Amino acid sequence: MRILVTGGAGFIGSHLIDRLMTDGHEVICLDNFYTGRKQNVLKWIGNPYFEMIRHDITEPIRLEVDQIYHLACPASPVHYQYNAIKTVKTNVIGTLNMLGLAKRVKARIFLASTSEVYGDPEVHPQTETYWGNVNPIGIRSCYDEGKRMAETLTFDYHRSNGVDVRVVRIFNTYGPRMLPNDGRVVSNFIVQALQGKALTVYGDGSQTRSFCYVSDLVEGFLRLMNGDFIGPVNLGNPDEYTILQLAETIQRMVNPDAKVTYEPLPQDDPQKRQPDISRAKKYLNNWQPTVPLEAGLEKTIAYFRDRLEA
Repeated sequence: MRILVTGGAGFIGSHLIDRLMTDGHEVICLDNFYTGRKQNVLKWIGNPYFEMIRHDITEPIRLEVDQIYHLACPASPVHYQYNAIKTVKTNVIGTLNMLGLAKRVKARIFLASTSEVYGDPEVHPQTETYWGNVNPIGIRSCYDEGKRMAETLTFDYHRSNGVDVRVVRIFNTYGPRMLPNDGRVVSNFIVQALQGKALTVYGDGSQTRSFCYVSDLVEGFLRLMNGDFIGPVNLGNPDEYTILQLAETIQRMVNPDAKVTYEPLPQDDPQKRQPDISRAKKYLNNWQPTVPLEAGLEKTIAYFRDRLEA
């Protein structure tokens, strides 16, 4: 198939492209390189089945494709808060443009939504039927509400125009090609430990997250896109860890002498985050994560070690 991946030079997008290219598809990678890196897709440049287009999805584009994986949007607080209005435009206008393209060329479109649509959840673990607890005027709402609006648009295009859609809600994902400065907890701790700095824990470290290795996530993407279930579907690792547990694990693996320091918790930071993946198991051929946390961290640490040395 001819497949478009928006945000294809990003962390998750580039791993998805690796799978699609390996599976023999023709892939068009669309990226404006705000958080994407050409190095992430360098090995495919020059391949006759791969095309790289530098483009911002807030501007329309005309292409002929069979499937669209719509991943384009900065996904870490540091980047999406840097230009909040641009983040909203990417989520709303960018998604409108991609849905319009899917409608025109009759392509199936896959929306990469997020667990952030649940906000600071009052239901634990989070199921897809939970409507969320989001602050609509907070510093994170450009992303949280932006993704909620993207889901609204996707389902409206499906109901009103018969567009073939798939919607995934991604929980914390980690692995090689994360950005060292993206402010996410895994990359923060690894980079700090490798540089011999203290590991910064926000709050008292009792808040929880679930960490899914990127190859497991991509497998879930492909099963959802090529199956019959529309979604939304949670994809993430149901194993729950406190931030302090993660810090201590990385400290032990990288630099046992590293100190842990505490900073105030950022505004609207969710206290708990854990996916209920019953729906993924039921509809995605019994999908569940297979890479244990420490095995995934080893690969991620090796990547950051190489990158910092380079």
